[in-house]
Amino acid sequence: MFRNLFSRGQRPVEPAVDLDRALDDLELRAARDKASADWRAARDVIEAAGSDWERRARRVSVLSDAAADDTWLDAWLVSAPDDPTAAVLLAATLAERAGRARGSAPASETTQEQFQGFAELSAQAAAAGRRAIALAPHDPVPWIDVLWAMFSDGRSRQAEFHEAFTEARRRDPFNFGVHLAAVSFLCEKWYGSHEEMFGLARAAAAAAPPGTAATLLPLFAHFEYAMREFNWGTPTPEGVLACRRYFQRPEVRQEYDACAAKWRAAGAPRHGDAMVCRNWLALAYSLSDRRDEAKAMFDEIGPYATSPVWAYFFGGVKHGFVHNWRWANGVR
Repeated sequence: MFRNLFSRGQRPVEPAVDLDRALDDLELRAARDKASADWRAARDVIEAAGSDWERRARRVSVLSDAAADDTWLDAWLVSAPDDPTAAVLLAATLAERAGRARGSAPASETTQEQFQGFAELSAQAAAAGRRAIALAPHDPVPWIDVLWAMFSDGRSRQAEFHEAFTEARRRDPFNFGVHLAAVSFLCEKWYGSHEEMFGLARAAAAAAPPGTAATLLPLFAHFEYAMREFNWGTPTPEGVLACRRYFQRPEVRQEYDACAAKWRAAGAPRHGDAMVCRNWLALAYSLSDRRDEAKAMFDEIGPYATSPVWAYFFGGVKHGFVHNWRWANGVR
């Protein structure tokens, strides 16, 4: 664990980094551990989120990772085939398997077999998502997996993507997962451009209420831009240095400072993706050489290294998190 106060003369104790996607949601961790023996634990923890759609989405996402390697979801579907919660989890589980089939390498390093597996499982995820929507028309969460399923062949599905995005926002106008999928879809490495990506991210952040995760979407867009322009492919010291210079530009700092201020304006954020947002800010402060702000953010985070954006610049989530924690805390 992190220790925020140290005896005089002692060096900070490095974090026991926690890469669990459940983050600090202890109820979710406990339910996931029980689900293999009793799927009702998964059902109950998802349903406990109620209409807190972002927390529901995060719990579905984490449980889909577990369900992809087990059979308890199959038992749930046999017992309750028309359960909308099981249906949305099935869509997310198929989307998880689709992502695994493709892998995380750039397109130039992805095989035809990987692309085919990605496309087939994405189609299954989309169909499952549509069924979940039919069972619970008010729920925005299955729309997230419908959106991600279109990443397998997005160039031919631009109109369909925007239609689904509109439907998802109609159910939850500032949903973080919905907007993160859309901003990602519009980034240059997928099916859009820098201009389209920043346009959507900035419009969503401007319209979103203070305190919501959507207010930080422009920061994510800056990560995508810097990674694509300066550090594409395998991270290099030269690429990281160029990214640091980019994040030290006054206009970049001013924009994400404004986003961070709006994110904190409603008090200490407690939404389902607050820990993800803290990781984003810790990375931004580190890249822009703001040691005090970075240390304060790491103190808020504790051990919960969670966001893939660390790997954008440092080759891996754990390495990026620890490397920058050491810098922020003055550890050589």
